[in-house]
Amino acid sequence: MIVSKVHAIWSRALNLDEFSDTEDFFSLGGDSLLMTRIQREIHKEIGVAVAMDELFRKSTVVEISEHIEAALPAA
Repeated sequence: MIVSKVHAIWSRALNLDEFSDTEDFFSLGGDSLLMTRIQREIHKEIGVAVAMDELFRKSTVVEISEHIEAALPAA
């Protein structure tokens, strides 16, 4: 499931064990440097390249997961 993968990526990058999938990345302490790490990890683990501007506009796990699911080829 994409949401759980994205949550795990954010958890590692932010060094947080618990947070809601609807919490904003920046309110959790994220910054642009961590966002580049997350961008790289999403591409590596899920196989979808997400543009940096999309990560800034869709700054919750739920929002970016929906974006990634829409970008995945139909199975």
